[in-house]
Amino acid sequence: MASAAACGGSGSGSSADGTTLRVIVNITPNLTEQYWNTLFDRYEKAHPGTKVKLELTGTISANAKLTQDLAAGDPPDIAQQITPTADDADLYTDLSDQPWTAKTPLADQYAIGGKRYVVGVGEQIQSLVFYNKAAFTKAGVDASAIKTMAQFTAAMGKLKAAGYTPLQTAGQWVTGAQFSMMADAGVMTADPDWTVERKDKKVSFADSGYTAYFQDYKNWIDAGYLNKSALGLTYADGQTAFLNGKSAMYIMGSYFVPAADQAKKSDGIGVFTMPTDGAYPSGQFGNISDPYVVVNRSKHKAAAIDFVKWLVTDPAAVKSQLAADGNLRQGFTYPMSSLGTAVQQILDKAPSVIVKSGERQPLSGYSDQLNTTVQSLFSGKSAKSAASGLDKWWNSQS
Repeated sequence: MASAAACGGSGSGSSADGTTLRVIVNITPNLTEQYWNTLFDRYEKAHPGTKVKLELTGTISANAKLTQDLAAGDPPDIAQQITPTADDADLYTDLSDQPWTAKTPLADQYAIGGKRYVVGVGEQIQSLVFYNKAAFTKAGVDASAIKTMAQFTAAMGKLKAAGYTPLQTAGQWVTGAQFSMMADAGVMTADPDWTVERKDKKVSFADSGYTAYFQDYKNWIDAGYLNKSALGLTYADGQTAFLNGKSAMYIMGSYFVPAADQAKKSDGIGVFTMPTDGAYPSGQFGNISDPYVVVNRSKHKAAAIDFVKWLVTDPAAVKSQLAADGNLRQGFTYPMSSLGTAVQQILDKAPSVIVKSGERQPLSGYSDQLNTTVQSLFSGKSAKSAASGLDKWWNSQS
């Protein structure tokens, strides 16, 4: 769930000193090109025979860049931010025979047919609402009292009356991702196997709680609680708008915390768990953070596996990546701001972490389709049509 930037290169092979590993990553406001190169330099210094070459992806995602490279017969060795599925697992190396993988976060939840193809550094939680404390004070809103969707909507009305854009969103992938952070927490807390049941055609978007969340979102657009022009913003632009105090609330994952810390705005920002139409607090929609795969067609598979092992097990490398993106992992601590501590407390109280992986992973292309569907609400589509349209798309894929 991140944007990519810059330009790319190719040419897998051996450097003058030994092996060169090509690594595809997503570049984000937190995980910059400079960050990755600094991290990779640490490995190179400890492993003089190996060079790590950062592969930049241009304007496309890591997954799209990997697909292009595979089609061109020029595969990289390692890719970050890739989640294998049952349909494409053969593209990646089965790491099940590596004992260290069993101790990586959410390893079993992401297994496919009992095999581990992906390993990660930590966990992210994403059903979070960050808020501007000064805006809430001016509007007379008590964040601790917001537990239902009706209360959430009422708070938006007070914030708009106080002169704020109540809820910040953006274009790119952000619109659909924020909707998932909201709706999945409610629907899948009540029914953790909802996605499995949708695959089996036992449930639908139109006849489930998703329709109510689509309707809430549509109502917010119609009331002016979300700016329609926000679809023209990038992920980074939307984040900056919230940090600059132009909006009062921002639905985003735990990876927002480092951005607030770097902007020295953390003390002025609070956070609460996503309101819900069901049980409160709901489970936290979450996922593995900094996931890595070793490409099956890598020309340096043994070296690639060793590098991935370092990325997800070396204490210094793990803490660096956790801190850089505000992620969490049992047994690993690092200095946190007041905002980071508040996020950790939400995780501690969450009844579950909802992971859409393995058999619970949606169909390929679902995230993009959901994003398109949510954005269509801004141009006048009704909540009912959005939900039924999503069902139509799902049925056409399966």
